[in-house]
Amino acid sequence: MATKVNPRIHRINTTFSSPARWYASKKDFPIFLHQDIKLRKLIKTQFKTGGISRIEIERSASELNLRIYTSKPGVIIGRGGALIEELKKKIKKDFFGSQKMKVNISIQEVANPDTDAEIIVQSVRDQLEQRLPFRRALKRGVEQVMRAGAKGCKIQVSGRLNGADIARTEKFAQGRLPLQTLRSQIDYSRGIAQTTMGTIGIKVWIYKGDVFEDDKNAAPVQEERRTPNRSTGPRRRKPMTSGGKTVLRKKADIEAAKQPAVVEPAQ
Repeated sequence: MATKVNPRIHRINTTFSSPARWYASKKDFPIFLHQDIKLRKLIKTQFKTGGISRIEIERSASELNLRIYTSKPGVIIGRGGALIEELKKKIKKDFFGSQKMKVNISIQEVANPDTDAEIIVQSVRDQLEQRLPFRRALKRGVEQVMRAGAKGCKIQVSGRLNGADIARTEKFAQGRLPLQTLRSQIDYSRGIAQTTMGTIGIKVWIYKGDVFEDDKNAAPVQEERRTPNRSTGPRRRKPMTSGGKTVLRKKADIEAAKQPAVVEPAQ
């Protein structure tokens, strides 16, 4: 199942934080969930070239906080913050109407965009839409990730590659990708490239290393040596058996058996 399920699902609150942090009643939960989906779709559509990595949403009774992680902050902020103000007005109008809701938007720059799966998906998508050979796009993407310090990467594309009549799946990988290890920090994302020959699906896995709770305070693990139990004394030899019957041997017989046999010369 590790190759079929989004790796982030099993690693929420261990190596990744939840992208949505709010509580709602059973009645309001589906409403807020659909609003989150529409909000992310609106922002990614409006800033398609903004290099958006992820969007975190926090809600309260009268406040909505959006935190946008991007590799190009200037494209989203605009001159003097004009684009951010336009986005706030559009969100208030389309989602809340006359309801009094304060919308806060903060922009965070991605520290290392070359190891971000969503940004790599966007890069591969743009290359495929520009009719670049898919093998070159995959190799270039994996090498870019590995140069940035990742421990493993895999990029997979599926569809009518290079205009072929029959759809197929191709992938390119380097390094390690331990999907079964829950402490491994694996970033995952997927996307779709719209080409003249049809759509091409893109999937990216990036392995950044293992995450431990107390790396600094943890003592080195040493193997424990097994010591004999002194209370029970030395180990006793099990009695010999012959034909299903236990044969008891005396100490003199045991000592005699240990001595080498004496061979007399023939007369």
